[in-house]
Amino acid sequence: QVQLVESGGGLVQAGGSLRLSCAASGRTFSSYAMGWFRQAPGKEREFVAAFSWSGGRTYYADSVQGRFTISKDNAKNTVYLQMNSLKPEDTADYYCAARAASVYYKRTDAYDYWGQGTQVTVSS
Repeated sequence: QVQLVESGGGLVQAGGSLRLSCAASGRTFSSYAMGWFRQAPGKEREFVAAFSWSGGRTYYADSVQGRFTISKDNAKNTVYLQMNSLKPEDTADYYCAARAASVYYKRTDAYDYWGQGTQVTVSS
């Protein structure tokens, strides 16, 4: 099993930046592909960014392409989401997730483990 804990959320003005962290523990970190999702009040949980299962590529939702960057530090068992040029519509709870043996990186049901979420609020 894998345990995931997000941190780094907070309140930021539009145009500002935040870096979210997701610390993983449990089974070998490199055995899982990591992703980020978000959920705004009253909305469905949506895909934000992810690594391919091999770790060789990154994928982004159209809404964050060019503004967000997913990265990881395998030695620290930590994945990051650097968020730049934040917009009010980025306001949501952000979740780190881990998946195994799936190429369907945009699907919530492809992920086996989830963190508790960290709140991001962007003021206009």
